[in-house]
Amino acid sequence: MSILRMSKTLIKNLLHGPFTIAYPLKKKETYERTRGSIGISIDDCIFCGMCERRCPTNAIRVDKARVSWSIERLQCIQCGYCTEVCPKKCLDMENQYTEPSFGTVRDVHIKCTNTQSPSES
Repeated sequence: MSILRMSKTLIKNLLHGPFTIAYPLKKKETYERTRGSIGISIDDCIFCGMCERRCPTNAIRVDKARVSWSIERLQCIQCGYCTEVCPKKCLDMENQYTEPSFGTVRDVHIKCTNTQSPSES
């Protein structure tokens, strides 16, 4: 009796095809409230370090002296805590996933500061 039930399931699975998608070749559709990767508007950032202190995995690094903000993409768990505590709201959750890769991926954003004074231009 159990052999008939098992063979019915086996035939059904063979005729249906794969239940998964080939991810790198075929993109998965994203939904409106998808938590993707963290994006930053570096021009609005004041480099306070609140996002770095709130990150549970220590994926974010803020260097106020060098005026840079960086994130280790594969260490980030897309929890969104950093976006909640940002006083300038320059961080946001983008509606896309981090690209698959090997090794560590650290994105570094450096704020461009104008070193010329207005009288020199």
